This record gives sequence, C-alpha cells and structure tokens, in this order.
Amino acid sequence: MMEFDSQDSPITSENTNTLLSKTFFRMFLGLVATAFAAWYTYSSGMIESLIYSNSYFIIFIVEIAIVIIFSAGFKKLSPAIVTGLFFAYSIITGVTFSTLFAVFEIESIVYAFVGTAALFGILAYIGKTTKKDLTSFGTMLSITLLVGVVISLINLFIGNTMVDIVLNWIILFVFMGFTIYDMNKITHMQDMGIMENEKLYVYGAMELYLDFINLFLRILYLFGNRKD
Repeated sequence: MMEFDSQDSPITSENTNTLLSKTFFRMFLGLVATAFAAWYTYSSGMIESLIYSNSYFIIFIVEIAIVIIFSAGFKKLSPAIVTGLFFAYSIITGVTFSTLFAVFEIESIVYAFVGTAALFGILAYIGKTTKKDLTSFGTMLSITLLVGVVISLINLFIGNTMVDIVLNWIILFVFMGFTIYDMNKITHMQDMGIMENEKLYVYGAMELYLDFINLFLRILYLFGNRKD
C-alpha cells in the first residue's frame, strides 16, 4: 500500500464526487476484467495446462513485478501506462483466481462477492465521511498486515488449521481498516495536488481494488462451501 501524508484541506463536494465516480468506474472495470479472466481460464480448461506446466509460479512473478513497477514508477509513468498496468494486473489476478472455481461451489463465490460488495460499500462510506486524521491508522494496519503475512508463510510449513482461521479473520479486519483508510486518503489527495487527476483515478482504483479482492478472499475462505 502506497502512503501519502494527509492534511486538512477544503474539499468541494463536486470535486469529491467526480473523483469517486471516475475512481470507482475504473475499479469496477478492473473487477470485471478479473472475473472474466478467472471464469474463462477455468471454463476453457486453461487452468489444467497452467497447473501441469507449473506456469502459476511464472504468473505470480509477473504479478509481483507489475505491482513493483506500478508502485515505484507511478509518479514518472504516463496515465496511459499506469492504466495499462492496472488492467494487466487485474487480468493476471483473474487467471490466478481461476483456482477458486475448482475449490469452491459457484454459489459460495457469488454470495461472497455480494457480501463483499455490501461490506465494501459501508466501509467506503465511513472512509469518505470521517473527519479524523487516519495517517497513523495506515501505519498500524501495514505493520499488522506484514506480521500476518509472515505468520502465514510460517504456517505453510506447520499446517495448523486454527492458526489459518485466526489469520484469515485478522487479515479480514485489517483490510476492512484499509478500505476506510484508503477511501479517506484518496478523497483528500486531489485537493493536495499530489498528482494529476488521471493518475489519481487509477491510483485510487488500484488501492480500492486490492482492498476489495482481499476482503472477498477472506470472506470466501471463512464462509465459502468447498467442493467435495
């Protein structure tokens, strides 16, 4: 998660509405691209080729590379390039998400998505309307997430189911916090003049997209019905 220092600034309702509408539109397109790529990869049988050829490792490396380029070069790259990186990431994420269709019942995936959308909407509203300075909140969330990721990696070798469940709950709450924090942050960034609007729309879309899919994954893992 990229972070910027926040400050109190007068933000007009019109500017905020324009920012959010264009940001959410890009986020929505990213989610559509992810869903389509996931379903196509699974339904076309491509998923079997990827698994048997161990291509998922290469896809994972490419995914990480895109995130690094997006984060490190965001301010220098053109709006067209950062937009392309965002949608490339969305599609690649969809390819990796194709395994969800092989593991979970389709009804669970749909219910998890709808539940995530409802929860995300509530959290985004809280982030948009809160007047508090959430800068320290973002730092705390980042540290908690890092600790959770480290413990998750360790648990891959231990295989403790209870630890896995607890971690999923913790990470769910972390990304609930991130959704509030990121929503609050991007509503202030336009008035602060940190970057041109076209880039800001993509930046906000990427941040909220990551929050959404992580909420979705945790909800699906915690409440979804797995196939026999």
